[in-house]
Formats: sequence, structure tokens, C-alpha cells
Amino acid sequence: MEVLESVLGYSFRDRQLLTMALTHGSVGYEAQRVQADNQRLEFLGDAVLQLLLSELLYQRLPKADEGKLTTLRSQIVSTKALANVARRLKLGSFLIMGRGEQANGGRERESTLADVLEAVAGAIYLDGGIAEAQRFARFLFSEDLEKLLVNPGDQNPKGQLQEIIQSVGPMPPQYEILGQSGPDHAKSFEASVNWMGAVLGTGSGNSKKEAETASAKAALESPTLIAQLKSLASLNIKSTKISVIKCE
Repeated sequence: MEVLESVLGYSFRDRQLLTMALTHGSVGYEAQRVQADNQRLEFLGDAVLQLLLSELLYQRLPKADEGKLTTLRSQIVSTKALANVARRLKLGSFLIMGRGEQANGGRERESTLADVLEAVAGAIYLDGGIAEAQRFARFLFSEDLEKLLVNPGDQNPKGQLQEIIQSVGPMPPQYEILGQSGPDHAKSFEASVNWMGAVLGTGSGNSKKEAETASAKAALESPTLIAQLKSLASLNIKSTKISVIKCE
């Protein structure tokens, strides 16, 4: 545990919290008994990292609007991004998991690595309080944040948009090719990206993929994107409640 604490830059008062954060659910499953694992700490850590990264972005980018802040946050705490940070810290080698899960590549599974990083953040929050959790969040994300600010062109519009939408509701965005024009050797395609029956953005390109990417970029550049998504999600919740009442 001392080695991992050195990597994390934090010494636990209650090391049982760290052990729990590293324990995968497969341990209890294979033993066929109740075994404390990292799922609850992952739940807590997810919320802690979201809050502290939001604060970091708010302070670092005083002129950025809600949409820009949300876009950056969704990139930095995406499953892929968190897994990359976990790999950098070599958290996979410290995981406690069942033999079957380990044999199936569990130590390198993206979702598992993201989960254990969140669980460790939750454990640090419980053990050391908000100040230590804040220090840990800065340690984790400062490098990635600086890279995004220096190289905005490296961003993936479709991935960004999906991450933002997933923070609002479970339904993924849908892309539609609206039409094409031009000769075979120089075709131009137009696409739209839609969510919950509403068009979020349209764009064009020399291929269907380029057109879809352009539509996602247009959606991200809309100053009303976040408000539109929240409104659509709210309408969906209300319609679902009405349907349930009618069924009853």
C-alpha cells in the first residue's frame, strides 16, 4: 500500500478505505459471499470529481460560458480519459479482483480502470476531506486540462457532444444524412444531429462522416445547447410520467 500511496501522493489514515476502493465486484461474485467492493466509493468519487473539476474549470476559465465548461468537463472525466489517467498511475496493477475477471483482461478494461480511479477519489474524500480531494483532483486533471486549452483542434466533436448529452439523459444522439449534391468525384453531404426529436445542429462535408462531424461541431458551438438539452430532457420526463399515469 505504501507504493500506491506514494504514487497517489496521499497517505491514508484508514487504509481499509483504500483496500475497498481497489476491490472489484468479481471478488465477492467468485467467492459467492457478500464482499465489500468499490461500487459505492465509485458512486461517491464520481460526484466528487465532477464537483472539483467543475470548480477547477470555473476558476481557470473565468470568461467561459456554461457550454464551454460542460464540454471540457465531459472530455476530462469521460470513461476513456479517466482510464488513461488510471493507466498513467498504474492502478490496474493494484486492483484486487477475481481470477476469472483477471484472466479476461480486467486489469486493463477501460471501464474498470475508470471506476477504480473514481473509487480512489471517493476514498480520499472520506479519509482526508474536501481539501485533500481537491488536491488530488488537481493532481489528476491539471495536465489534461492544459493540453485541451493549448490544442483545442485535437478535440472530437462527436465524442464531446455524446459526453454532454449523456450527462443530461441516457439516449444517444442520432445522425441523419439530409441530402447530397455534386458530381461523383466531388460530392457534398449534409447531415443533422438530433436528440429527442429535435435538431441540435447541421453541417456539410465531402463525406458522410465529415458532414456528421460538422453537425456535431455546430451543435457544440450553439450558445443555447445546454439549455436546449435540459429542456428536452425535462419534457421527456414529464411525458413519461403522463404515460405511466395513463397506464395505471
